[in-house]
Amino acid sequence: MTKIKNLLFDLGGVLLNIDYNKTADAFKKLGVTKFDELYSQADANDLFEALETGKIKEEDFYITLQQYCHPGTSKEQIETAWNSMLGSFRIESLNWLKVIKSKYNIFLLSNTNSIHLTAFNKIFKEEVNQSSMNDYFIKAWYSHNIQKRKPYPSTYHFVLNEAGLKAAETLFIDDSIKNIEGAKEAGLQVHHLLPGDKIEEMIL
Repeated sequence: MTKIKNLLFDLGGVLLNIDYNKTADAFKKLGVTKFDELYSQADANDLFEALETGKIKEEDFYITLQQYCHPGTSKEQIETAWNSMLGSFRIESLNWLKVIKSKYNIFLLSNTNSIHLTAFNKIFKEEVNQSSMNDYFIKAWYSHNIQKRKPYPSTYHFVLNEAGLKAAETLFIDDSIKNIEGAKEAGLQVHHLLPGDKIEEMIL
């Protein structure tokens, strides 16, 4: 096995606690009875994929979702429901990043969107009292900014090319098996972070 020089981390479920059920439950209360068919950890329909690749504006996202909700549902209610999946940051995991950055080049690749980015940046500042999470990494890629998302192999190739990394020397860490399979197809080494696992417990 080629020696690992680079670590590429996912965000949700790795550095930030995520509970998809909270958002699903919140939308069901707003009248979206089959929210799980629209969005989950494993899959996203065209609307959510468009949001996560920056191909739809926040305003259009809210307007479209209002059509699934009870009449009179406000954009603020939809925003609250959408953000309810976002939990707290894993402080010990973030502290571990400070330790390993002397041994590895560390990067972030997250499927996210402009609404969640604003929300978790606020959580980060409140909990960690630092201005930007990006400071932990040489570079952070967010799907809505690069208009590419996991698990497509082309997304990983884009990241590797932009950072000048070799796939075989890069370990990708994610809690989604679909994203892990996409990275593996792109030639990266992979580590599937299972529920309850923490990155600081990994043996590198």
